[in-house]
Amino acid sequence: MAYSELIKNFDRIREYMRQFYVYGFRSRTEYDKKSVRSYDNERRRIESWLGGYMGFRQTADGKNVFLSVDSRTIPGNPLYNAFKAKSFTDGDVTFHFYILDLLRDGRARTAQEIVDGLWEDYLCRFDAAPTPDISTVRKKLKEYVSLGILQSEKQGRELRFSLCQSAPLPAEWAEAAAFFSEADPLGVVGSYLLDTLQEAPDWFQFKHHYILHTLDSQLLLHLLTAIGEHRRIKLTNASLRKAEREVVHPVYPLKIFISTQGGRQYLLCWHYRFRKLMFFRLDYIRKVEPGDIEQHPELYEEHYRRFRPHQWGTSVGPGRKLDHIEVTLLYGPGEGHIPRRLEREKRCGTVELPEEGVCRYIADVYDAEELLPWLRTFIGRITRLECSNPDVVRRFYEDLEQMAKLYGGEDG
Repeated sequence: MAYSELIKNFDRIREYMRQFYVYGFRSRTEYDKKSVRSYDNERRRIESWLGGYMGFRQTADGKNVFLSVDSRTIPGNPLYNAFKAKSFTDGDVTFHFYILDLLRDGRARTAQEIVDGLWEDYLCRFDAAPTPDISTVRKKLKEYVSLGILQSEKQGRELRFSLCQSAPLPAEWAEAAAFFSEADPLGVVGSYLLDTLQEAPDWFQFKHHYILHTLDSQLLLHLLTAIGEHRRIKLTNASLRKAEREVVHPVYPLKIFISTQGGRQYLLCWHYRFRKLMFFRLDYIRKVEPGDIEQHPELYEEHYRRFRPHQWGTSVGPGRKLDHIEVTLLYGPGEGHIPRRLEREKRCGTVELPEEGVCRYIADVYDAEELLPWLRTFIGRITRLECSNPDVVRRFYEDLEQMAKLYGGEDG
């Protein structure tokens, strides 16, 4: 069978990219889910549109291929190319050009009129040309309406189809589209808009550019649609450690959270079976199935409103009890940026200035352990740490001891 570099099932490409080029770094010999030929075909497909952004490492087990991207030099997110690759049958190509050519006069036609026009104006001129089937044409017309290529209008009992009149992207919007395409979680939309320009602007570069969320764009769109429609969903989840174990969760989606530190994306939702709020990482979600409209969304949104003032990260805590934490820090003359930084980064809780050179952070959170990485950035200034969860205080000082042994020697 002839090899094609174009793809039709993005879910398969997404999984392959994650397992082999992002997280896995597996070699050809480690690919045991399908044949070696399948591995080679998938690799060639991806390399056809990511060839300039790939590196490899030779190990004892074989050659490992991985993504190698310098965000300071790339003109745009190369992973958007995955969405713009698609396979077409001979019939797809035939219908595409003939239907668009038939409708270019601007006159709206019914599906039957389009079938008749395809035969009379085009296909009848070829020997042994097949007669177009109206059900096939209707499916193609419905697809083009969903893609925004055609528009449909009901007149009487019939639908009439015509070309959409899309205006080109105004020049003054080019800068906004260029920034949106690289900074927004659904930036692939901006990339499509830039494709309509003769020359896309290359004014933006990013020191910390999280491009891997692109692989989750389709899922993110489904989730945002469900949130906007107040719709229940079933999501299929599988972690990287247990990729072969997929679990279906009935949930009501509430919010999308995105880490500014690592670009990781999370869904906050109400779990109907466990009857509590839960977070799911988007890169662990395999599939999203929309369900019925939730009749009482305000009940679950109220859970979120009570949860939000005590949320630090993506943990809902081991139970319903809050952890109370207080941290006292010192700062010297000319270091007013310390209390300002506390106020800016605190997320929740309050900042107090009990006396000159002293500031105190007080919060009630669902899981105080989430604060530890942030608190470590103030090491050398912290004079007192108290928490209702003693494990948090113990771990903080144990980490200090380990750091002293690592950097200060045995006598440190």
